[in-house]
Amino acid sequence: MVGTGSSFYGALFGRRDYTIDEVPIPIAGLPRTLDGLTIVQLSDIHVGSFVGDGELRAAELLVREARPDLIVLTGDLLDHDAAYAPQLGRFVERLRPLARFGVAAIPGNHDHYAGVEAVEEALRRAGAHVMTNAGRLIGDRGGAFGLVGVDDLWAREGRRPDLDRALSMVPPDAPKILLAHQPVFLEEAVGKVQLQLSGHTHGGQVSLGWNPAELVLPNGWVRGRYDVGESILYVNRGFGTAGPPTRLFSPPEVTKIVLVAA
Repeated sequence: MVGTGSSFYGALFGRRDYTIDEVPIPIAGLPRTLDGLTIVQLSDIHVGSFVGDGELRAAELLVREARPDLIVLTGDLLDHDAAYAPQLGRFVERLRPLARFGVAAIPGNHDHYAGVEAVEEALRRAGAHVMTNAGRLIGDRGGAFGLVGVDDLWAREGRRPDLDRALSMVPPDAPKILLAHQPVFLEEAVGKVQLQLSGHTHGGQVSLGWNPAELVLPNGWVRGRYDVGESILYVNRGFGTAGPPTRLFSPPEVTKIVLVAA
């Protein structure tokens, strides 16, 4: 009975227990003029059969409430079907005016399953900055940091993540924030960036007092903050669901990252 009740709650309510998690993160070398800059992270939206207009409206309201300076989307924006790409594009169009530095996005493994070219085209048409193996400066006359992004680790041949290429697009002395869908990419990025923002794990999606994802995922990087060497990793629990539309003790998350000059 407990298992049945938990599954029912997770399907009916758990996947809509939306939260805004505010996380201050110190960034070495961040210009004082950018102290307090807010980045809202959405990840693993999985637009498709189980995530539609209702869920996207809820996400938009939460982003508005968080009052971001920059919005980042860290992959798995679609579930499995490229037919939902225009719906994703309309969502991004509504998000873009909410942040003075706009929307930046990278693909995840599900975007590749669905059709990554359609996903990226929808993002570009909506005015997002597609950060696939790319970098750009975020800031003002008082200073800036480098925002860089990479393709997914499971991308097909010819579309592999290329951190060196992304880093080459920003000044070497600028502090750097990396968008990488899978947390394990930090193994390559550690010491090269101050902060990596990831998703992919859904925080385990279902947790019953212990989180099996921590046992099977590399390094146990499942949700929240991890300090690794000279870098910080933050793993967002994701907004949608993969597989069964259920969440239990791992609520969907909108992360409000507050940068702190350190």
